Amino acid sequence: MNDPRVNKLADLLTNYCVAVQPGDKVVIMGAAAVMPALTAVYRAVLRAGGHPTVLWQDYELEEVLLKEGSDEQLRQVDPVQLLVTETYDCRIFISGGSNTRALSNIPAARQAIRRQSQSQLLDIRMRRSAAGELRWVGAMFPTNSQAQEADMSLCEYEDFVYGACFIDRPDPVAAWQAMSASQQRLVDWLRGKENVHVQGPHADLTLSIAGRTFINSDGRRNMPSGEIFTGPVEDSVNGWVQFTYPAIYQGQEVEGIELRFAAGKVVEATAKKGVATLRSALDADAGARFLGEFAIGTNDGIDRFTKSILFDEKIGGTIHLAVGAGYPETGSRNRSAIHWDMICDMRDGGQIWVDDELFYDSGRFLLPVG
Repeated sequence: MNDPRVNKLADLLTNYCVAVQPGDKVVIMGAAAVMPALTAVYRAVLRAGGHPTVLWQDYELEEVLLKEGSDEQLRQVDPVQLLVTETYDCRIFISGGSNTRALSNIPAARQAIRRQSQSQLLDIRMRRSAAGELRWVGAMFPTNSQAQEADMSLCEYEDFVYGACFIDRPDPVAAWQAMSASQQRLVDWLRGKENVHVQGPHADLTLSIAGRTFINSDGRRNMPSGEIFTGPVEDSVNGWVQFTYPAIYQGQEVEGIELRFAAGKVVEATAKKGVATLRSALDADAGARFLGEFAIGTNDGIDRFTKSILFDEKIGGTIHLAVGAGYPETGSRNRSAIHWDMICDMRDGGQIWVDDELFYDSGRFLLPVG
């Protein structure tokens, strides 16, 4: 029997997140394991008057390319994806596959070649999104592989995913609009501020947000969402941070990451597990050792770590930093082939000071946001 929550998710993605309009060209991307969601989104886009195109995006195919392709083939940019990225109005990406670790044993050097080749697509998406030319959202369809990663049964994981997306609420759109209003008050207060100091058991970090814009991430780009984020001034970051959760990059898990910054750049990077992966990513290009994002998670409905960055970076009471490419709409000028989010829990005494005013303490904002 079909789960009715799949259709509710498809409607939310189509009509709230990217707000498909009649005549819009819409690309829907995903793997074989998420076929029920692809079908439901395809139907929802048709009903909204859009023109849907489905593109297969599967780690199993990527694994074949990375293992058997020549360097020339790894550097190839798919002309169909390029055309879609340059010209389509909406992009809906549904993650969820049969094996979350399909790329774990691919040599880092080959992954780096592939990653660099795809940076053109990332640059175009970010530029068009900032200009309002591309509306996009990423979402998850719950599968056994993701449930296993999260140490849940599939039934438990389905409840978790749909609950985090507010699909279990009587009116999911109204719930996201309420979150949007709460977060907007934070964004409004941060407008025009200049200096941020993150301190606590896991960090002592300073950065500048002068001239930068905080974005209210309210479900229109990620589903679920629940964060506010900006791009720090590139050469302003100083200090250190320890990330309290594992960071997963292209199927490889890196634990116990600590980064030290000077004049914006990562000058020291250590990890308890996966340090070679960490350093390979940081050496990807000139922008990979600089921060492209500073963000605060706000979604208290995401109450556990699941090894899926789509959910984990939104955990209420955490911050996350992304090395690599920044979002142009924040004012970030950092460019890179990578954008890697890393999460730090703030609920055990972490504080955020903004222009010498205590803004956030132990996972809670000190402004009236309700």
